[in-house]
Amino acid sequence: MHTPRFRRKAVANAVACTLAAASLAAATDAAARVTQIIPDGASTPAFGGMAFGTVGTYERLTGTAKGELDPNDPKNAVIVDIALAPRNAHGMVEYSFNYYILKPTDLSLGNQKLMYEPPNRGSKLFGGFAGIGGGNDPASDTNPNPFLMNQGYAMAWSGWDAAAGPYAAGNLKGGVILPVAANPDGSSITGPSYEYFTGSSSAAGLPLTYLPATRDKSTAQLTHRVHLDDTPQVMDPSSWDYAANGKSVVLNGGAKFVTNDIYEFTYTAKDPTVNGIGFAAVRDFNSFLRYAATDDSGTPNPLAGHVTRIYTYTLSQPARLLNDFRHLGMNQDEAGHKVFDGMLQWIGAGDGMNMNLRFSQPGRTERNRQDELFAEGIFPFANVTTTDPITGKTDSRLARCEATNTCPLAMEIYSANEYWVKAASLLHTTPDGLHDLADSPYARNYFISSHQHGVGNGTSKGSCQQLQNPLDSSTIQRALFVDLDQWVTQGVAPPPSAVPRLDNGTLVNHDQASVGFPNIPGVTFTGLKTTRYRYNYGARFDQGIMDIDPPLHFSPYEDNPLNGPIYPSYVPKTDSDGNDIAGVRLPGVSAPLATYTGWALRSGPQANDGCEGSGQMIPFAATKAARLASGDPRPSIEERYPNHGAYVSAVSHAVNDLVQRRLLLDADAEAYKDAASNSTIGKK
Repeated sequence: MHTPRFRRKAVANAVACTLAAASLAAATDAAARVTQIIPDGASTPAFGGMAFGTVGTYERLTGTAKGELDPNDPKNAVIVDIALAPRNAHGMVEYSFNYYILKPTDLSLGNQKLMYEPPNRGSKLFGGFAGIGGGNDPASDTNPNPFLMNQGYAMAWSGWDAAAGPYAAGNLKGGVILPVAANPDGSSITGPSYEYFTGSSSAAGLPLTYLPATRDKSTAQLTHRVHLDDTPQVMDPSSWDYAANGKSVVLNGGAKFVTNDIYEFTYTAKDPTVNGIGFAAVRDFNSFLRYAATDDSGTPNPLAGHVTRIYTYTLSQPARLLNDFRHLGMNQDEAGHKVFDGMLQWIGAGDGMNMNLRFSQPGRTERNRQDELFAEGIFPFANVTTTDPITGKTDSRLARCEATNTCPLAMEIYSANEYWVKAASLLHTTPDGLHDLADSPYARNYFISSHQHGVGNGTSKGSCQQLQNPLDSSTIQRALFVDLDQWVTQGVAPPPSAVPRLDNGTLVNHDQASVGFPNIPGVTFTGLKTTRYRYNYGARFDQGIMDIDPPLHFSPYEDNPLNGPIYPSYVPKTDSDGNDIAGVRLPGVSAPLATYTGWALRSGPQANDGCEGSGQMIPFAATKAARLASGDPRPSIEERYPNHGAYVSAVSHAVNDLVQRRLLLDADAEAYKDAASNSTIGKK
């Protein structure tokens, strides 16, 4: 049995509460998994030295860290190929990553809680939620929203995704170095790999996630098509080649790939990264911050004795990361302690990640027109126990953490886009699509009505047919973050789940008649929606090995039975304006000036294919006369709001309802009301 090289010591901290002291004492016999932290240098002032309420100033700490894992520990054995990763002299598997921390300069004035965000493809995306700018260096914002700082939160980020970009001292993105698996004799592991491209017109080539095992082009294939439902055309092998370094595919003769067309490349790859270690990197960095006093060399944990609670904030890709994180039982560290107390999950819905697999690609994300064949939407989809009607398996995302009493509480928040492009209804219906599910005691589900995946630019169409959807749910997220804290620390029940349901007719099939979407002049409705298939990746898929990749070479549409059996999924029903009925309706949806959708269609040569994560904003006509002239069935703005007071009243009513339901904080409520009062809506 492995003897830990490092044992944590309890930390005496006069300002730490009893719970922190108890946590540190409990960790005394735990093996350290983060073995070394290497600061880039001394801490630096954050936010231009701005002071926040009774908490005071903040400081920034950055650096790199090293960790190691026991591949024989059952908590780590769930990581695919960890047994084939190289080991150090102690028999451990090593990895390293960047970290970034913001904390009160005087920790005794903080609230002893940590907000952790796993970076999205290396980047910090919490800024909209927290009201903090600065991109990957939020400390550089000299006029941030004080939401988190006034409460005394420390904040941290760390690398976990090998595809996220460079790892180096001084890097402000979340980089990580993960080991490469090899056969027991040291030879390269090889296997099928699949790349899907929609985009670049660059002659530099289309990047490959893994190096080719051979340059023999007879073992590879490149195809091209314009629309998703076109038959892929195999490109002549003479038209393309591997780049000199083997890291990309290039077209010969200086030709360029066509922007927004679809290219698929299949080949035999070698040297798979053990990407599942990224889950453990998240687990162990946070466990270190919460429970450790120092690293192996005696370098102090910068938050030692301070962290009694950890909440996560995620946006998109990292939300799917933490869906699988929970399913793998990673919220229990190697010492048996709970890592995260609460999770605020934004736009992850019912999907996981293409990560804990051999030759996985964590950066992939399925949408209507991209990455459909990657293993992302895999049973189980829900936080409660269900039975897969296709395989007969019974499981829950939370089965492992329930067995060890280490489940975090979670706010699952997602947009309408997830219903159209991610089959989000499977988060709260049975996999056979016949019944609504009850809530998990550990999670609540909040659908943000008519929202796109993230916040769009309401003045730009981009590659879509209509203006992008500018609805912004950050105000709801802030309120639910406060609710999450009260749920964790005080046992105060959160607001009830708010989702479309089968039993009341607000969750429906995706044809226009069922959805109830109006016939708006100049707007195309095709009902294009992701279909959740049970693809066949080969006999060893349950072991994390894809012997068939991609699973098929067919367009993923419902009328193609060759794709495999289907898990039925549904979309929200709309009102007569085309805005979603169920869920949490932002003031802009309850007192609308436009139709907002979570789906969109492309323009240009790829017209009517899905426009990925974008939604639409389709403004109402200003006057009744303009509406009638265009044939628009939706009442005009002047018909809805005959005067300015009517509009202000409608917004105020919507805002007050959200405040009463604990879905909006007072400061954000006043901002909505002020914006309505200062608008020109209804003024003659």
